[in-house]
Amino acid sequence: MAKSRWSFKTAVELSAALAAKKVSAVELAQDAIGRIERHDAKINAVCVRDFERGLAAARAADAALARGEHKPLLGIPMTVKESYNVAGLPTTWGNPAQKDFMPAEDALPISRVKDAGGVILGKTNVPIGLGDWQSYNDIYGTTNNPFDLGRTPGGSSGGSSAAVAAGYGALSLGSLLLSVSRGGGTTLQLEFGSEPTARASFDIYGGTAGQRLSATLEISRDLDGPALATVPLALTRADESRVVATGTVPLGALPPGDYVVRGIIRLDDGTTGRAVRTLRKVVN
Repeated sequence: MAKSRWSFKTAVELSAALAAKKVSAVELAQDAIGRIERHDAKINAVCVRDFERGLAAARAADAALARGEHKPLLGIPMTVKESYNVAGLPTTWGNPAQKDFMPAEDALPISRVKDAGGVILGKTNVPIGLGDWQSYNDIYGTTNNPFDLGRTPGGSSGGSSAAVAAGYGALSLGSLLLSVSRGGGTTLQLEFGSEPTARASFDIYGGTAGQRLSATLEISRDLDGPALATVPLALTRADESRVVATGTVPLGALPPGDYVVRGIIRLDDGTTGRAVRTLRKVVN
């Protein structure tokens, strides 16, 4: 896959190049669009294209840069997961029954990306209902791994991971859902969105229904490393079989880098379930 000098730069590197006037936001957007047009017929990462509005956003970013404005994502080309509402673009979650749904307004994470100056070029593919480790649905088809078209880029943010790997922009806004089960009937789902918050749902059934739960969130540098921060999750019983826990991922005081976030559930009988997800903090 032929590339320009900008195709695989990080968002931090692109931001510095924009500030130094080594490249324009329009040039970066055009570079990413060119790669999508050349390569995505085989990869199928970007299921909904929004090039015209993306270029308009890039022109606005260049004007803002010329005025001396500073925003975290100003002029950075990127994609977003299909599951996020973007006004004027379809949101289906890969479900054919939803193929005609067209939201009239942006989801909050999309509004924040735009407010930060991000240049959105399109939406990325997902498995139906965001519920698989690959990215296929009957509306948009299969997303392939850019490094081996016979393999999957994963899911449910497989379109986003493939888009970044293929150089379709330095960033892609995805979401994460991870489950861990234990014998006896407790499932922990740990979900992260664009904000540093976690929402965990505990499906409780069988002999565990009457037990009390506690849940915490830990962040460390590696899988089994010491916790740099520990946060209790607030528990709310949604119904007889489900408890919802929420809390803040404590990334704010930590330097940029890669981290492991552990969601841990404990029951009265001593049983512990754990969900693990890696996160990368790019900038302070």
